[in-house]
Amino acid sequence: MVTIALAERFTTEAEPLIDVLSRRARRLTRCDADAEDLLQDSLLDAYAGFHTFQEGTNLKAWLFRILYNRWVSTYRCKQRRPIEVCVEDITEWELPLGGPRAAGLRSAEIEALEALPDNRIQAAMRDLPEGFPAVVYYADVQGYTYAETAAILNIPVGTAMSRASRARQRLRVALAA
Repeated sequence: MVTIALAERFTTEAEPLIDVLSRRARRLTRCDADAEDLLQDSLLDAYAGFHTFQEGTNLKAWLFRILYNRWVSTYRCKQRRPIEVCVEDITEWELPLGGPRAAGLRSAEIEALEALPDNRIQAAMRDLPEGFPAVVYYADVQGYTYAETAAILNIPVGTAMSRASRARQRLRVALAA
């Protein structure tokens, strides 16, 4: 339950982060309209759950985690939703023999990896163990501290540090070959 004092605190603390959250939403969705929807839904979720936020912890990381979780949920929902087309508009030659749905659903992580500019980097990132690519993304690409990265990914700081170190080592070896 959000009280008036809690609502005011949320507004004053979250408002300065809206631009950063908006940029992240645009990066994730690659569409201004979808980014606005994602940001709005994420802020509503954060507002509703602000009573669970522990004062003194990193609000920015908490909000980014909510934004990312909402994006993944939305992405998965869209992947499962059947494509709607008017039956009268389809001709026989347009019927697919085996489209993207036939191969199974693709995860948000795979989509993000395929957006990388270099195929060697994509392959090296794909070969990393589970959890490592996300740490590399937040710590090295986005420039978050280990503490912020750990908070975003909901893992201990030591785990974030070791995963980043091991991932960098593996990427060096893979890209040097």
